[in-house]
Amino acid sequence: MAMAMTDTSLVAAQTVTAKGDGPAVDVSAASSRVFLVTLAITKIIEQESLDLSIFGSADGATWGAKSIAAFPQKFYCGETPLLLDLAGHADVKFVRAHWEVARWGRGTETPMFEFSAALKEVPASILKEATAEAKAMA
Repeated sequence: MAMAMTDTSLVAAQTVTAKGDGPAVDVSAASSRVFLVTLAITKIIEQESLDLSIFGSADGATWGAKSIAAFPQKFYCGETPLLLDLAGHADVKFVRAHWEVARWGRGTETPMFEFSAALKEVPASILKEATAEAKAMA
């Protein structure tokens, strides 16, 4: 019997004007500890930035002081993938996104981003195949 793969929303599509946090997402049942996080920015205004990072928790209530992964700072619309490897974070059973937004220059001082972030488990078979290909290319 195949186990269900984790494929969920880390941040539901929304418009943000200030920093915030997504909901706690339980990843404890995942058969793999590697996930693909896809940040999709669909609407922006000029001269602003978005910083999205991922935090881990053992209980879904207490979060680490430092992020376990982060996207590069974003300024434009588009999709950006990030591999989240929890192999080195055995205690992490929950993850959540945290975002910071900033705006500078002319016009309103309030930033505005419309974005979402998806979390999808990477199957072990894909990881094994990718590792084998990487070794063959080395």
